[in-house]
Amino acid sequence: MKQDSIRNATYTVDCEDYVHVVEFNPFDSGDSGSLIAYAGNSYVVIASCRFQEEDSTVNGIEFKTLKTFHHGVRVDAIAWSPETRCDALVPHLRFCTAAGDKKLRVFTSDFQDQNEYKVLEGHSGYINDVVFSSYQGKEIASVSDDHTCRIWDLGGNQIAMFMLSSPGMSVAWHPEEAFKLMVAEKTGTIRFYDLTTNQAILSLESMQVPLMSADWCLKNTFRVGAVAGNDWVIWEMPSSSYPQDNKPVHADRARYFRWSKCNENLFATTGCPGKMNSQLLIHHLGHPHPILIGSAPVGSGLSWHRSLPLCVIGGYRKLFFWLTEM
Repeated sequence: MKQDSIRNATYTVDCEDYVHVVEFNPFDSGDSGSLIAYAGNSYVVIASCRFQEEDSTVNGIEFKTLKTFHHGVRVDAIAWSPETRCDALVPHLRFCTAAGDKKLRVFTSDFQDQNEYKVLEGHSGYINDVVFSSYQGKEIASVSDDHTCRIWDLGGNQIAMFMLSSPGMSVAWHPEEAFKLMVAEKTGTIRFYDLTTNQAILSLESMQVPLMSADWCLKNTFRVGAVAGNDWVIWEMPSSSYPQDNKPVHADRARYFRWSKCNENLFATTGCPGKMNSQLLIHHLGHPHPILIGSAPVGSGLSWHRSLPLCVIGGYRKLFFWLTEM
């Protein structure tokens, strides 16, 4: 591993509290920059950010807080709705949070005075991940420690439920596969469900446990990645249910896996927050070693920019942004 691959964050932004989760908006929201959401113990902040890599008039990073929502309980996951638009006649913001009280909250706002939220109740364990349908944003899927994946409509009604064999850790919808849902379980099984029949149609198996995080590659629908134990794990569907490749990368167990939104061979992993050597690592499938090692202590959350090879993690009163040249 080359020493010169260890780098400080390219950009940092100060926050008021410990950041538990951070998510770039993965959809085109029609704004002049990228929307980003981050959350702490009792609030959610919606902000816009532009980087000099996409706009030469910007010096480094231009970061502007647009709206702060008081949440009242710790936020564990955030999902963006594809309905969010900044350039509409009446701007529209919608996102969903999973909270420490085992409830989902769907927030809707016009970025001004019209603000409301709906509480979705049903899970009996901690909710580990939540996602909007990437097609129209009319459904929400969530996975929990209660061994269920549940699908909800925007009215708060549960419209489907899948029983899992262990805690659900990650859930993903793909914009090119509107009627399929990926659900990753802690014991290392990843299943794909056909939402027209509500049946499992394909499963992948990790040789390592516990599986903590999985992601469906945006640029290659046949590619799935995860972190399990100390390893990253990659599958190429539908050739085999077993991994095509895996590699130990984190000494104290891995926590997050996220594919780049703009390169099918680029992905990032983090170690568990608070552990020694719990770094951010950026990997490229064509390279035997990480191409970038983030030197900051890792907090929570991991998200890639929609169109730049740039990812963000949260930490103590800071957001850390890393840009890679790949």
